Amino acid sequence: MALSEQYLEDDIHPIDIVEHLAEHHDWDFDRIADDQIAMTVEGQWRTYSITLAWSSYDETLRLICTFEMEPPTERLGNLYEGLNSVNDQCWTGAFTYWAEEKLMVYRYGLVLSGGQVAAPDQIDTLINAAVTNAERYYPAFQLMVYSDQTPRQALQVAIAEAYGRA
Repeated sequence: MALSEQYLEDDIHPIDIVEHLAEHHDWDFDRIADDQIAMTVEGQWRTYSITLAWSSYDETLRLICTFEMEPPTERLGNLYEGLNSVNDQCWTGAFTYWAEEKLMVYRYGLVLSGGQVAAPDQIDTLINAAVTNAERYYPAFQLMVYSDQTPRQALQVAIAEAYGRA
């Protein structure tokens, strides 16, 4: 049975759907507020912290997937150059580095204007895409900041998409 078949109503809150998906996948989660949920998803390289928040003001479901990263200050230029190249390759979402928090961040906003409702399969795909992209580029980010490789050289390890479970 598809995840979407469990929902017959049209006006189910997106965070309720995310909570159901977290239970379905057996992910640790915390319903922070009615409009926000945080969870952890185990990947091959890292455990990723994922937060989804619903903004009724602009009808957007925002996803933030983070993992810790503490690059040496002298390598930040490489990281920022590499982020531009990585984001050129990402069809959905984008990476950024939050230096103060020492976090690598993948962000995506699903706009559901006009009263649209996100299907459970759509939200599941959104979460899986975040983890897949983080897994795919994690080794490249490591090489960019902890080796002598250029960002272009480091990105060679991310040519093929990562496969696994999220």
